[in-house]
Amino acid sequence: MALVAFGATAKEDPPDYGPTMRFVVVRSSAPGCEPNCPEWISAEGTIDAGTPALLRRLLKTLGERQLPIVVNSPGGNVDAALQLGRMVRKSKLDIAVGITEFSGCSPGMKNCRDNDGKGQPYSGVAYDSGAMCNSACPLMFAGGIRRVVGEWAYLGVHQITTTFRRERLLYRTTYRIVNGKKKIISTKIVSRKNAGSYKTYEMSKAVEKRLSAYLSEMGVEQGVLDVMKATPASDIRQIEPKDMLEMKLVTSLDSLDLLTERTICQRQPAPANCREIPTSGKPTEVAAVEAKPVPIAPAPAPAPQAQEQEMRFVLVRGSNPLCNPDCPEWISAEGTIAAGTADKLRQLLDTIRERRLPVVINSPGGDVQAALAAGRLIRERRLDVAVARTDFLDCDPGTVGCAATDGLHTGLTIDAGAECDAACAVMVAGGARRLVGADAHFLVHAMGMEDKVRAYLGEMAIGSGFFAAMQSAEYAKHRELSRDELQKFGLTTGPQSVDALTGATICGSAPRPDNCRVQPAADAEAKAPAKL
Repeated sequence: MALVAFGATAKEDPPDYGPTMRFVVVRSSAPGCEPNCPEWISAEGTIDAGTPALLRRLLKTLGERQLPIVVNSPGGNVDAALQLGRMVRKSKLDIAVGITEFSGCSPGMKNCRDNDGKGQPYSGVAYDSGAMCNSACPLMFAGGIRRVVGEWAYLGVHQITTTFRRERLLYRTTYRIVNGKKKIISTKIVSRKNAGSYKTYEMSKAVEKRLSAYLSEMGVEQGVLDVMKATPASDIRQIEPKDMLEMKLVTSLDSLDLLTERTICQRQPAPANCREIPTSGKPTEVAAVEAKPVPIAPAPAPAPQAQEQEMRFVLVRGSNPLCNPDCPEWISAEGTIAAGTADKLRQLLDTIRERRLPVVINSPGGDVQAALAAGRLIRERRLDVAVARTDFLDCDPGTVGCAATDGLHTGLTIDAGAECDAACAVMVAGGARRLVGADAHFLVHAMGMEDKVRAYLGEMAIGSGFFAAMQSAEYAKHRELSRDELQKFGLTTGPQSVDALTGATICGSAPRPDNCRVQPAADAEAKAPAKL
């Protein structure tokens, strides 16, 4: 018995925007990059239903390596974009909008890599001029840990187009008569024919609920969804950088240089997407690259844990008996500057609210981009900075079981043996007052992101001579600057040392410094100390 029925299925199906997305690993071919160069995953083309499987396959070949994704896409299938975003987040990958320009062989060339070694990356450079991430692509983009869109790249959204397809179904039902009634034995579809289709250009409640939940999962504000709903499907709305930052769609106002610029592999430690290939041509693991010490001739060798430990921020109260009960307090900043350093500092500053505590820093350097962000935060909060180390008298915050009393450790500041190397100088430049004692070491060398660092130092009113001094020193040959040079270049604001900010007697001066606080006596009625 044959019957005919009509059915409609909905699919968020975009127009044909060209070739489907392909994923390839690329190694920077920028001059002067080798032997240690950044690598990334180039993702270019339209997102379709099969795209997640392609990325999953590539990630499997990479194993534990975490390479950032440089994406250039007009959009595509919404469901696939959501899957891609979740895969990117699960793998803890960074993402940037950019175009990869290949050197020599490109993925579209036939027989170009016949003689290449198995698994070797393509060569090329990444840039953001003319790059796009539109329509469904921002949903994939939202999955990145660090998410950046340069000023020359384009990120746009619009309303989702839903296509309903009608089908003419021919099916056969087999049944038997039992006690005078039909009992169905089986039903089988024997043919399907296209019966037309129609589209809607408004987001359904079900789709809106799914997208809202996904954006919340990725830590992105719902403002992105509002812009999508307000933009007709026939149009595209570019989201401005400052709006993307407010919506938390991007994590900073940087460009893809943050992830692919040729000099990033000179940092210590090197980013996860760096890989050294010696002249022998045999790649070495990134971990081996990070473990290689950089010779620092002028300064004494720092303790091993100072290089390995990511910068920590600790609230400290002076423990000199001369200051009780009115003692200075400060923020101890010790360790390597890493990608999350500025966020950690912001979290701590939010806990102390309006209080302005100086930052006492002791660091071998680290991530330049993170140092720029931390320096701007310090300037925004009008904090003073001094190069010195903090000797903790209660217990070292890094040890197990070391708990602060009322949120404060006790200690003393000492500039002897303290250091501020490389990117640390960028962070220090953000201070309202900037002090380096006679016994502290201040070392600089050339670093990447030259244009951004130069602009930042100008923003902080640091003389151009300081940037020139930095760039005049080779990366592996740090140059130690004297106190006179630091004052001449405008990096320091005076000849004082850290004692001007944390000394035992400063709380008796007029006007009284902002970082002084009277601590109630132990037998006071209100035993709970004032909250920071």
